Amino acid sequence: MSGTVTVDWTRVCPLDRLEPERGVAALVDGVQVAIFRIDDELFAVDNLDPLSRAYVMSRGIVGSRDGAPTVASPLHKQVYDLRTGLCLDLPGVTLPRYDVRCRDGLVEVRLRQEE
Repeated sequence: MSGTVTVDWTRVCPLDRLEPERGVAALVDGVQVAIFRIDDELFAVDNLDPLSRAYVMSRGIVGSRDGAPTVASPLHKQVYDLRTGLCLDLPGVTLPRYDVRCRDGLVEVRLRQEE
């Protein structure tokens, strides 16, 4: 049987530690996650650039394309939609994304794992 297993929420940091329009890397249950605070919304994606295989996405350039919040890889500049993880420049390339929320002033991330 295959499916998605959801693990518990992991506290990362207080919300006020996240600077708007910038990324930060966090180790969540052994996974490097890039967290972004954009226009009072939180986004969490894998910190591993799917093309260069370097852990750099938290240092990416934040922006928007057609109203979608985005991050551009700091190495090769491919742009990813932070809502979906889809690469907007190369079809078929995806940046894994994770659940993220602010609860009682603390940013929490929840990983989803495949069985």
